Amino acid sequence: MRSRVLALIGAVAVAGAITSLTSAQIAGPAAVKPAASAANRSILRTADGHPDLTGVYDLATLTPVERPNGLGAVLTDEEAAKLEKQAAARRDLLAQPSKGDREAPPLGGDGSVGAAGNVGGYNNFWIDAGSSYVQIDGQRRTSLVIDPPDGRVPQMTPAARQRLMANRNARPTSDSAENGNDPGFEGAGAYDDPERRPLGERCLLGFGSTSGPPVLPNYFYNNLHQIVQTPDSVMILTEMVHDARIVRMNAQHLPKTMRKWLGDSVGRWDGDTLVVDTTNFTDKTRFRGATADLHIVERISRIDAKTLRYRFTIEDPNTWATPWTGEYTWPATDDHIYEYACHEANYALGNILKGARLKEAEDAQRKSKQ
Repeated sequence: MRSRVLALIGAVAVAGAITSLTSAQIAGPAAVKPAASAANRSILRTADGHPDLTGVYDLATLTPVERPNGLGAVLTDEEAAKLEKQAAARRDLLAQPSKGDREAPPLGGDGSVGAAGNVGGYNNFWIDAGSSYVQIDGQRRTSLVIDPPDGRVPQMTPAARQRLMANRNARPTSDSAENGNDPGFEGAGAYDDPERRPLGERCLLGFGSTSGPPVLPNYFYNNLHQIVQTPDSVMILTEMVHDARIVRMNAQHLPKTMRKWLGDSVGRWDGDTLVVDTTNFTDKTRFRGATADLHIVERISRIDAKTLRYRFTIEDPNTWATPWTGEYTWPATDDHIYEYACHEANYALGNILKGARLKEAEDAQRKSKQ
C-alpha cells in the first residue's frame, strides 16, 4: 500500500522552444471518433462484440490540464525529449536520500512553504508525477484541454464569478488540492470543523478530480485506474482514495432529486467508443466551481492494444458560456492496485483540528502578553 502524502503538487516548469500549430491541427469536439485502423479492427473484443476496455491504466503525465501561457499546442520530439530529461533530472535530485546526521528542524518547523513546513515531509522518492508528455495522433500535447484551441478552460461567466466570490468561504470543492502556499497553516476558519477541509483530505474523493468525472491526472502519485467491463455495467476504480464509479449501460438517468458525489453515469456504445453521460451531481463537489447542473460526457476508445483514448466534454451554462473539451491517453500497465486505506474520521483529521485549536490558544496567549 502506498503511503499517503498531504503536500503541494509542484508545477512542472516547461522551457525551450515550442512549435506553434493552428487550431485545426488539434482535433476539436466534432472529430470525436478516430479513423478506423487495422489496430482498431483487430483489438480484443468481449463476447457481445464490443472492444474490451478491461485493464489497469497509469494516468501519470507531464502534460498539464491547461496550456501554459505563450506555448504552442504541441512539442517536437526533440523538445519533448529535452523537457522529459530535465524533469527526470529534477526528480532524481529531489529524491536524494536525506542525510542521517542532519540537524533536527526547529520546534514547529522552519516556516518554509509547504504543508510539511520542513518537519519531515516525504521527498520526491515517493512522488510519481509522470515522466512523459501525452502523445495522440503523433502530437506531443502541451495541454489536456483541446477546445478552446488555446488549451485553456474558458473564463467563467460574470454570474459564476460573483457566485464564486460569495461562496469563497464555502467548503472546498471536489478538485481541491492541498494548499502548499503557506507555512502549514491556512488561516482562521479553515479548521473550524471537519467539513471545511478538502474532500481528499477527508478521504471522501481523490485529490484533483482524479476520481472524476472528468477523470484527471493528479500529478502527484497513486495514478492507477482500473476498468472492469460487463454487458450491463462498467466500473472505473480509482487508486487515489478508493473511489469506484459504476456506469449503468443503456439505462435512464435517475430522477433529478437523486444526487450523487460522482454524479449519475449512464453508458452506451457508439460504434467502438464507450460514451458515458453523467448528470445529477451534488452541490457538495462543484468541479472547478460548477453547479449541480454540471453535465459531463466522456468518450473512451482504444488507440491500440495497450492504450486508451480518454476524451471529456464539460458543460454547465451556469458556469461557462461555452462547453470545453480535453483528452489524453491511458496507457496500460502491469502494476497492481493495492488498497488505499484512507477513511473519513481517521486520527489525522482529528489531530489537524486539535492542532488548530492549540495554535489559536498559543496566539491568544502571545497577544495577551503584548
